[in-house]
Amino acid sequence: MPWSRTGRNEPAPAEPPEVLELSWEVFGELCRALAVKVANSGYEPTLVVGIAKAGVIPGAVIASMLGCEFASMKISRRAGSERVRTRPKLLSAAPVEAAGRRVLIVDEICTTGETLRLALAAVRSVQPADVKTATSFVKFGGYKPDFYAIETDAVVIFPWDRHVVDERGNLVVNPLYQGLL
Repeated sequence: MPWSRTGRNEPAPAEPPEVLELSWEVFGELCRALAVKVANSGYEPTLVVGIAKAGVIPGAVIASMLGCEFASMKISRRAGSERVRTRPKLLSAAPVEAAGRRVLIVDEICTTGETLRLALAAVRSVQPADVKTATSFVKFGGYKPDFYAIETDAVVIFPWDRHVVDERGNLVVNPLYQGLL
């Protein structure tokens, strides 16, 4: 333990987490980079499936950039704004349009890989021709999708998540990020 001004051994204060706060412009560039990675890999999806809620945003952008159709499916640990499950739950079926097609599943971030694995199993149940995964961010040492833009251990704050509307109708900093911004 480090020596403190009081002359006693005391635990060092915890380092604040690294925060990566994205602007809409940076988010758009990440989507562009991810679409280019997919295209340069030779994989040609005909359908992009965004995982709702937050994966729908990069999914729709990437689908547009790749000239693909877009669909979504909902998988979440949350009910409203509250985290209520330790494991993600499939809340809607895989899109039937995935049958017989080359599919790219897109989410905004991958930490444990549980959400992507659940999405893969659901999409495979409708028998696509092929399926791959992509996320904007992955956490160091965790599950890796087939494609990703950036690997980090930072707390990532997406532009659509930075602010929320409070009970009075005011735009305020999301309580999840209160001490970080």
